[in-house]
Amino acid sequence: MSPVRNTKLSIIGAGSVGSSLAFAALIRGSAREVVLYDLNASRVDAEVLDLAHGRQFVGASRITGGADIELVADSDVVVITAGAKQKPGQTRLDLAATNARILEDLMPRLVELAPHAVFVLVTNPCDVLTVVAERAVDLPAGRIFSSGTVLDSARLRWLLAEAADVAPQSVHALIMGEHGDSEFPIWSDATIGQTPLRDWTDESGTRLFPRERLESLTSDVVHAAYKIIEGKGATNYAIGLSGARIVEAVLQNERAILPVSSLLTDYRGISGVALSVPSIVGSQGVIRTLDVPIDEVEVDLLHRSAEELRGSLAHVL
Repeated sequence: MSPVRNTKLSIIGAGSVGSSLAFAALIRGSAREVVLYDLNASRVDAEVLDLAHGRQFVGASRITGGADIELVADSDVVVITAGAKQKPGQTRLDLAATNARILEDLMPRLVELAPHAVFVLVTNPCDVLTVVAERAVDLPAGRIFSSGTVLDSARLRWLLAEAADVAPQSVHALIMGEHGDSEFPIWSDATIGQTPLRDWTDESGTRLFPRERLESLTSDVVHAAYKIIEGKGATNYAIGLSGARIVEAVLQNERAILPVSSLLTDYRGISGVALSVPSIVGSQGVIRTLDVPIDEVEVDLLHRSAEELRGSLAHVL
């Protein structure tokens, strides 16, 4: 993919996620200029240097960065990956409160430097922090959103593709709700090619996805990050690729339909929280959310996810 002319992507945070996103954006040619910013000067300088050494092997994209926040000025997209790491004994809600304070300090400065940018959060808990970011600054609707369940949906499609022995691109299924334990797949509308998922059979005619297997797959997706973190300490490669894909949808004004998380207003009766639902993503961010067909069980799961997030928000705000 050739980079779009005169586009600037700034990534806030040079940790494992931010650096992986920068790497993915360079390889994919997501933007003409990629900027990596972090308060830790030695870390960010080293990451930028390492990435710059490989520039001859990618397209026309260039990488710069450092510990001066002025570097993000006039960005078209700002991806925020920065946040505190969970400490031993610290609850998820306590971590959310800590990251919320970081974001409240950071957002006004970022908007001042890049007033026309689209802001994408790739830091956890992303749904809670999307609402925090919305409250910290005054931007048009849709200009702030998070990566939501784009990665979760990719995990689901990979699992289904492996089971069915087809390409992941031929699997059409997504995860909705919170990016977390209350997320859920939309089985009622999932297909492989044009075949409803529940009707997919192997060569002998045996259905591959009975209810019990779907429940097992749901658990695998929800707990995928825990397994990776247990083994290597963090998830970074796939979320880096997911983030780069979202950036491309914005910079190329693709109007791509992605399950990102944005502040909802009367979506299936839900308002005031950010949840992942199918959304049209383009140059202005989330252009609109789509009210896709879901069954009564899935509607109930969406409302349960919203209630869990309201509880988290009450603790953080």
